[in-house]
Amino acid sequence: MASTISYTSLCSLLKLNQTNQKTPFSPSPSSLIKIKNQLCFSSNFCSHLNKASIFMVKASETEATQSEKEEEDKYEEYEVEIVQPYGLKFTKGRDGGTYIDAIAPGGFADKTGKFTVGDKVIATSAVFGEEIWPAAEYGRTMYTIRQRIGPLLMKMQKRYGKVEEAGELTEKEIIRAERNAGFISDRVREIQVTNAQRKKEQKEQRERDLREGLKLSKNGKYEEALEKFESVLGSRPTGDELAVASYNVACCYSKLNQLQAGLSALEDAMEAGFEDFKRIRTDPDLANLRTSEDFETLMKKFDESFINENAINAIKSLFGFNKK
Repeated sequence: MASTISYTSLCSLLKLNQTNQKTPFSPSPSSLIKIKNQLCFSSNFCSHLNKASIFMVKASETEATQSEKEEEDKYEEYEVEIVQPYGLKFTKGRDGGTYIDAIAPGGFADKTGKFTVGDKVIATSAVFGEEIWPAAEYGRTMYTIRQRIGPLLMKMQKRYGKVEEAGELTEKEIIRAERNAGFISDRVREIQVTNAQRKKEQKEQRERDLREGLKLSKNGKYEEALEKFESVLGSRPTGDELAVASYNVACCYSKLNQLQAGLSALEDAMEAGFEDFKRIRTDPDLANLRTSEDFETLMKKFDESFINENAINAIKSLFGFNKK
C-alpha cells in the first residue's frame, strides 16, 4: 500500500532557506549531509515502491493464471480409444477448442459409455503412429481425427455439458424465466445485442475462412485449406455454408488420396443439401474418390435421378424396348 508521507526535495529546501534568510544561502557541511541522507532515503523508497509495483503486477498475473488453471483442474479427465466410424460430431468452442456436439446412438463412441455431449478434446493420437498431439486448434484437430490411421486415442475433459461457445442457452434460459414473470429486462436486451453481434462476427469469420480455404486449395496447399474449411464446419454454419464447406473438405481429402475421409465429407455435403450430382461425378478434384468401390454406393443413396434412370433402363430392357 502506498504511503502518504511526503519527502522534501533539494529544490524545496533551497527555496525555503532562501525565503527565510536575507543573505544568500550557503549550506553548511552538516546541512549538505542531512540533505544527502534525505535524497538517498527518498530514492531508495521510490526504488522499493517501483519494485513493489512490479511484484504486484506479477502477482495479479499469477493469480489470473492460477484462476484459469483452477477452472480447468475442476474438470475430470479421461482417455478412451475408438475406431472408425467413431459416431461423434464435433463443434468449435468460443475458446477455439474442440467439443463433442452429438453422439450417434449405437455408434462406437456411444458403446464405450465414456463420452457426453459438451466434453472437450484435449489431445488425440497423431495421424499415424503412437505419438499424442495436443488439441490446440479446432481445424488442426479435426484434420488429425479424420485422417487418423488405426485406432484413435482421445484424451478428454469431462465438461458436464458446458461448452465454451456462443452462450445462447443462457440467453434462452433468462428470456424464458423473465417471460414467465411477465417482463423483459435490460440485461436480456444486452444479451440479445451481444449474441447478435457475435453471430455476425462468426458469419464474417466463416466467410473469411471459406475464401482463404478456396485460395489455399487452388494453390495446392490442401492441408492448410482443410484447417480453414474445418473451422467453418465447427462454427455453426448455415445449411449452404455447411454443404459448400463439406464439399470442399471432400475435394481436399480426395487430392490427398485420403479416400475414407473424403467419402465421409462428401456424404456430409449431400446430407446438408449439396445436390449438384453431375458436378460430383465430373469434378477433377474428386477423381480419386470416384475410384473407390464405395463411391457409387454413396451416390445411389442420394442421387434419385440416377436411381430412377437405372430403374427405367431396367424396365425397358425387360420389355425389349432397348432392342434395335
